[in-house]
Amino acid sequence: MSTATELAAEKAPAARQTTYVKAYNEAVAQVMREDDNVFIIGEDVAGYGGVFHMYDGILDEFGPRRAVDTPIAEMGLIGLGVGAAARGLRPIVDIMFMDFLAVALDQVVNQAAKMKFMYGGEVKVPMVIAVAYGAGVSAGAQHSQSLETWLAHTPGLKVVMPSNAYDAKGLMVAAVRDDNPVIFMLNKVLLGARAEVPEEIYEIPIGEAAIPREGDDVTIVAFGRMVAEALKAADILEQSGVSVEVVDPRSVQPLDTDAIVKSASKTNRILVVHEAVTFGGIGAEVAAQIQEEAFDYLDAPVLRIGAPFTPVPFSTPLEKAYVPDADRIVAGARRLLERN
Repeated sequence: MSTATELAAEKAPAARQTTYVKAYNEAVAQVMREDDNVFIIGEDVAGYGGVFHMYDGILDEFGPRRAVDTPIAEMGLIGLGVGAAARGLRPIVDIMFMDFLAVALDQVVNQAAKMKFMYGGEVKVPMVIAVAYGAGVSAGAQHSQSLETWLAHTPGLKVVMPSNAYDAKGLMVAAVRDDNPVIFMLNKVLLGARAEVPEEIYEIPIGEAAIPREGDDVTIVAFGRMVAEALKAADILEQSGVSVEVVDPRSVQPLDTDAIVKSASKTNRILVVHEAVTFGGIGAEVAAQIQEEAFDYLDAPVLRIGAPFTPVPFSTPLEKAYVPDADRIVAGARRLLERN
């Protein structure tokens, strides 16, 4: 005979699952309902719903004053966003591919990032710059880069990299509500990835890491898409008795150093994985901070895994070799475990 608890569990609805891109879309719609000052501008964001359909349905619900298609003019888009934010609005500026931020870096780095400082805090710049980043879809060298360290190096900017649908929604809500410019990085390969996502609006604090898997033998600090690869690697390593802890910082700036140091003091071995090129990547900063804050806990040097120092290839086999994956992470973890 079934117990009352078992019967209740049988009748309870399954937790809702949705995709990364739909979770982002839902966050945008909910913050726009919450605050009339939120609006979207960008190339094809209104009529087409965005190049990756991140804004489907937004024009129908909110109209052409709050969902605005623009010319191909990234510098002008960011400038418009900065001005609107400084006057009290909360723009979401969509720049399609992250690579295109190079066209608008003066507005991003010298205006958006510095205006609050230059005016002694009297002017705020609450804007989100949404970009799609990363390799894996054969988009070529000019549409596939991961440039988070360019931006994280600039005081005044926040840089967010959600690794799953749940975080994509919660972090986007936080980004729009934030009074500072936030670069919101959406990974192209993850757009269809599914996860449990509540229907109601919720916020994940920017700068607070997640621990999607706890372990004792080695820590993998992974950013964005690499979190999924790190979890796959952890499953493989578990088969040989290796217990892996995975830390997902969720944001590059601010970086949750405390969570990383805490994990380093627990496992004594750290592997940092990101999709961007290894040289000068965020892995170098993580390694430096661990060296400064947790050196005495380490049983081996911090190891970094990233892409080779070359433009992203268009060829599918070459691109697959370019991007770090679970097998490379497993090999790196085993190298760490062999060192004392």
